[in-house]
Amino acid sequence: MKPAPFDYHRPQSLAEALALLTELGDEARPLAGGQSLVPMMNMRLARPEHLVDLNDLAEFDFIRDADGAVEIGALVRHRAVERSDLLAATHPLLPAVARTIGHDAIRERGTVGGSLALADPSAQWPLLAVLLDARVDLASQTGRRSVRAADFFTGVFATAAAPDELIVAASFPKLAESEGWAYRSFTRRHGDFAVVAAVATVKLDDDGRIGRARLALCGVGDRPIQLDAVTDQFRGRMLDAAAFGRIAAAAVSPHDDAVASAALRRDLVEVLSAEVLRNAVQRATTRA
Repeated sequence: MKPAPFDYHRPQSLAEALALLTELGDEARPLAGGQSLVPMMNMRLARPEHLVDLNDLAEFDFIRDADGAVEIGALVRHRAVERSDLLAATHPLLPAVARTIGHDAIRERGTVGGSLALADPSAQWPLLAVLLDARVDLASQTGRRSVRAADFFTGVFATAAAPDELIVAASFPKLAESEGWAYRSFTRRHGDFAVVAAVATVKLDDDGRIGRARLALCGVGDRPIQLDAVTDQFRGRMLDAAAFGRIAAAAVSPHDDAVASAALRRDLVEVLSAEVLRNAVQRATTRA
């Protein structure tokens, strides 16, 4: 299939891109990697009258070390994250999860900013952003602002970004030196979005007990969720992955849909939560 007719714009600066989005309003859609937007246009599920191609805005294609965080520009491809020596050394969780996104062709073109902007409730980048309390940087003609990931994702394919705002970067806080991490997902086929995915970080105290744990899930609601109430119960305790999984499963309210039943999703939460906690503790023990 082919998309409905549209006018194509290729701005050469952020100022030009923002001016176009402000002028064209709801009839315009920004284009980065196009791995979600273009198929939707081809199936006539999206019919923008104007397409604003951002790919000449090279200043937003960067990965850099910041104070206690790594900053990733909106136009950075998943493949660049996957292969980044800087991230492998400073924040290995990010390239490990980026490696699980879609297929090779998708990772070659898809962008971090595009994934955050789409806000698919089963996607990896929104999940990581919520887990790590990332900040999403937005720009408009009136200025810039930074929004916590927990406040940025507001529903299925919905964010706190205004129509005239663009994501320009995101900042992902680093883990502590001895903090372990793990990610697992269940998909119907290789490369699909997750039915359920879980990601965890664990820092152990000097006695090998859980000092701090974080768990985030996707596929069980209209946006990724972080289960602080669950992880707080295990602070100061030795690893009990099975109990952790059971309590995590009891804390979610998944839904039935064409992909999976609520019961299956709850079972997946139990299994995957236990597994990521166990693996994160193992990694933390190795790094301690």
